[in-house]
Amino acid sequence: MKIENHTMEVSTRGKGTYEITGQVAALVARSGIRDGQVTVMVRHTSASLVIMENADPEARHDLEEFFERLVPENTPWFTHTYEGPDDMPSHIRMALTRTSEVIPVMQGRMTLGTWQGLFLFEHRRAAHMRQVVVSILGE
Repeated sequence: MKIENHTMEVSTRGKGTYEITGQVAALVARSGIRDGQVTVMVRHTSASLVIMENADPEARHDLEEFFERLVPENTPWFTHTYEGPDDMPSHIRMALTRTSEVIPVMQGRMTLGTWQGLFLFEHRRAAHMRQVVVSILGE
């Protein structure tokens, strides 16, 4: 059994989805692991990971718009607003999604579906540098 761990940095320009499929796939390929799994985790409480359609950007736009309406900024009863009106909404959006994904690796490749991509989902308005940990396990 072999394990490889990496930390990658993802630069965001504010709210939105940022595809990281290619970077993670490259790490899997370089690892030499043919069969196993890759775990991807974002190390922040105001960003998350989603597996989403990667062919039509309108699907991601609709996801982003849904979260804007589901957890709006400037909600008067939020008390955790130390970093601005997007502070608590970003934490709730993160809690409603996921901070990690586990994807099987078969024949040296992630087994995502044809139209699936792995995205970092930035929930803050400001640009950030996000750390994503990638752990590849297998043979």
